[in-house]
Amino acid sequence: MPLAVYVHTPFCPSKCGYCDFNSYAMEGEIIEQTVDGIVCEILKSPYRGRPAKTIFFGGGTPTFLRAEQLERILDAVRDVHPPIPGCEITSEANPGTVDIPKFEAMVRAGFNRISLGAQSFQSEDLLRLGRVHAPGHIGKAVVAAREAGFRNLNLDLMFALPGQSHRGWEKNLEFALSLRPDHLSLYCLTIEANTRFYRLWLRGMLDLPDDEAQIAMYDHAIEACAQAGLGQYEISNFARPGMECQHNLCYWRAEEYAAYGPGAVGRVGDTRYTVAKHPNLYIQGPGAWCDSEQVEDVLASERVMLGLRLTEGVSEDGLDVSTIKRMLERGLLDRDEGRIRLTRQGQHLANSVISELMP
Repeated sequence: MPLAVYVHTPFCPSKCGYCDFNSYAMEGEIIEQTVDGIVCEILKSPYRGRPAKTIFFGGGTPTFLRAEQLERILDAVRDVHPPIPGCEITSEANPGTVDIPKFEAMVRAGFNRISLGAQSFQSEDLLRLGRVHAPGHIGKAVVAAREAGFRNLNLDLMFALPGQSHRGWEKNLEFALSLRPDHLSLYCLTIEANTRFYRLWLRGMLDLPDDEAQIAMYDHAIEACAQAGLGQYEISNFARPGMECQHNLCYWRAEEYAAYGPGAVGRVGDTRYTVAKHPNLYIQGPGAWCDSEQVEDVLASERVMLGLRLTEGVSEDGLDVSTIKRMLERGLLDRDEGRIRLTRQGQHLANSVISELMP
């Protein structure tokens, strides 16, 4: 059976203030050693022969690697997981780490979808976030990607940033939509532990929009995307018809995915495994590669938790009838032909709604 394949590349030009992902600002031979380790891990995969229905390079910043390093890893994936026809092959990219030659090399290697981490088009936002690119890099990266042959392009934007006004968010959306992306991922800033932003927040040094302002920004995004022809298919994701991210849909539908690289998390069958996080540990070899756990008992809950993020919703089979009725009466859920989905109001309260419905 085909599965999704994820490859984690843990290196970045710098560590952003909000970032809680497994990423490191490292240079030198550790990068090539880690690439060697990822290729070795893939080639020794116990899941060899399972076809890939999607392949996704995330991070970190995959495009921090040289094009030939990305191609080498992708070749290993294709050797172990032969892609099915039409396989979506995505790489995340920082607008400051790409140009036309790198994009052209990636297209030749087989990548057919690019996801640019724009985050904001305002210089002050990017400085606060610790991003290494400037606003002008984003438009140039979009043009370069299109000229190189990418026909499927996503932009990541964040809202509710420190000091961000509603008008500032409107301007970001307007600029993003003017670039005519095929897909937009719009995320509300969350303050994660073990980040610089968390330490600033504890000291009262982050001027964050309040809940009402965040809701207004989110509602505006839904309306602006709809007017631009990008339909909402997940709480934070919008796409032109047929351009939904197939890889992320695998996650939200709780399907199987193999994962490789430092800190990668996979789930095949009832086993979830986590690869050793730090590159210095990871390159020590197979004995350091992963811990695993059996997750059969929690898969039903995860299918509800993840599936309710989608506008297609989830089957109500096995869920508490009285809880569903109460949510329907409060206007937090819609029901249609045995499936339930979040309403707009339910999306605003998604975490609490999902927690109440979890079997």
